[in-house]
Amino acid sequence: MSNFNVAKFGGTSVANFEAMSRCAAVIEANPNTKLVVSSACSGVTNLLVELANGVQDTQRRSEILTKLAEIHNAILDQLESSDQAASDVYAILDTVTSLAEAASIQSSHKLTDHLVACGELMSTHILAQLLKERGLNATRFDIRDVLRTDNNFGKAEPQLETIKQLADSSLVPLCQDFVVVTQGFIGSDSEGNTTTLGRGGSDYSAALIAEAVEASGLEIWTDVPGIYTTDPRIAPKASPIPEISFSEASEMANFGAKILHPSTLVPALRHDIPVFVGSSKQPEKGGTWIRHQVESSPLFRALALRCNQTMVTLRSANMFHAYGFLAKVFEILAKHKVSVDLITTSEISVSLTLDQTGTAGGAPQLPEQARIELEELCHVEVEHNLCLVALIGNNMSESKGYAKQVFGTLEDFNLRMICYGASPHNLCFLLHESVSKQAIQKLHTELFEG
Repeated sequence: MSNFNVAKFGGTSVANFEAMSRCAAVIEANPNTKLVVSSACSGVTNLLVELANGVQDTQRRSEILTKLAEIHNAILDQLESSDQAASDVYAILDTVTSLAEAASIQSSHKLTDHLVACGELMSTHILAQLLKERGLNATRFDIRDVLRTDNNFGKAEPQLETIKQLADSSLVPLCQDFVVVTQGFIGSDSEGNTTTLGRGGSDYSAALIAEAVEASGLEIWTDVPGIYTTDPRIAPKASPIPEISFSEASEMANFGAKILHPSTLVPALRHDIPVFVGSSKQPEKGGTWIRHQVESSPLFRALALRCNQTMVTLRSANMFHAYGFLAKVFEILAKHKVSVDLITTSEISVSLTLDQTGTAGGAPQLPEQARIELEELCHVEVEHNLCLVALIGNNMSESKGYAKQVFGTLEDFNLRMICYGASPHNLCFLLHESVSKQAIQKLHTELFEG
């Protein structure tokens, strides 16, 4: 393991000159930080996605391009010597203009990846220049030269062995002499085409890079000071968690905690790299360390909320004392590429939720043809407007008495589905979205504020 520390900064952390200056201070505070991974400036990716979707209205397209220029010029104007950085940014903006015109005629996943990657390419030119002006020996590196993926544009899969080889040959030696500023979210395929790891993939790519250089630590700097016992916007008395295990943090990410991309922890977990989550706005407040081994493992660690849930309930008397029924159900779901998240069964019914992975914003849908085929086997009921509440903790399956405390607190709520026992780290249930935040508040008061 090297002594390199990798620091990743999200979009709000590089939103403007003041935000970037705070990032620079964080980098300066840790001499071991040799690799900096940056997202696009806040708001930029959304604008690029709109262009990638194909804006035929030339006035609207011009407005977006003007806004993109304004965001970056506002930072460039405050640099002491911005000529080179400005030239590099304007060249990328010219590329954005050309790609946006092409997308207005005919868009594609390949073109979209090339276009939306431009946000990170621009922000890193500016951040590298800012670090130089503050006296750091900084340089910018195009991560597409290392982060090799397949050509599944929009959600590319990393090629781990190739990434490791390329990092050893080009990125690690550079870190010996420089603070290297590079991009999150993006990579390239074997033919040099730009790819992306999907929305939220900046954290993931930072972890992949940390793994490739065998980093001593990975810092993820965002706009909140660490991981809390629940969302403070829901429960104002939520408190920061100083230390949490990989298992607990993975459960939180899976069940809706916005602080981390669900896949982020996997590369760090493989190489036992500790992960720190903190606020670039308030670094003095500390944050949360995520490690394999932690000093305390309380029964209750946190509450997570994930909305836009779709529950499918299948009922048939043919299930009673029969075999093969579930196999037929999952054969149909697999045929239509429907991934299942949670599942509970009884003698004549099965309820399941649909996996949200790859769902853009709304609730996942059961394809109509899948529903038609399922209805040949059983009665099908699909419910929306549901939220999943997950209680994260430790050794739940080996503990006694707490179920009464949890479900007693929820006695006034109609729980639609309960999943428990598959993991020692969580107990989760569905309820209607209209009461989900109230349930979180009551549980947090009972379990964490006493």
